[in-house]
Amino acid sequence: MNPRDEILTRLRAKTREADLPAPWQSRRHFSGLAERFSQSLTAVHGEVIHAASLAEALLRVGDVIADLGAEKVVVNGVRPLTDISWREKWPQVDWFQVGQTDGDLRAFCAAADLGISGAEAALAETGSVVIRSGAGQSRLATLLPPVHLALVPASCLTADLFTFTASHQGELPANLVFVSGPSKTADIEQTMAIGVHGPKRFIVVLYADETAVI
Repeated sequence: MNPRDEILTRLRAKTREADLPAPWQSRRHFSGLAERFSQSLTAVHGEVIHAASLAEALLRVGDVIADLGAEKVVVNGVRPLTDISWREKWPQVDWFQVGQTDGDLRAFCAAADLGISGAEAALAETGSVVIRSGAGQSRLATLLPPVHLALVPASCLTADLFTFTASHQGELPANLVFVSGPSKTADIEQTMAIGVHGPKRFIVVLYADETAVI
């Protein structure tokens, strides 16, 4: 037995069952989650567009596509994104739907003008959008295009990270990404630069849905 195996064997012999503490319950409360989320995200150079319904939200997405002059758009393959007929609504755009479109996803994302994602949650305290990993959800779609747009139902709003984790049902995925505005970095003199390591714009289209409590 080599030294590594000896150490691992000793550690396994010392393991014991233990009760994990319950998730910490946040004491943070905001009178208006949507308002606080918008304030927090815009404070870190993100953009929020409000819509009264999913139908209106898609109109606002169309406005963004037109403003950007977007020719290539990649969309993550999760609901409600998979329920939308993107090619029928905007036939002038070259679409790549993750998990549905054949071809080189990495190359398409590198050349795309816009990446569209859904959201697992939206944290009002920090203006963060939580995006999970899994089938049909590629990080390339949210990292490589210069603009990332998240289509977020208001029912995803929650106060903060602790509230989100305490209320989460089932196992957490292997990877969760918390997006708080566009990519930002600063040099040794603290000069802010945006869009160096990822999208230079982060837009959230926040729309009211039937289960929303805002």
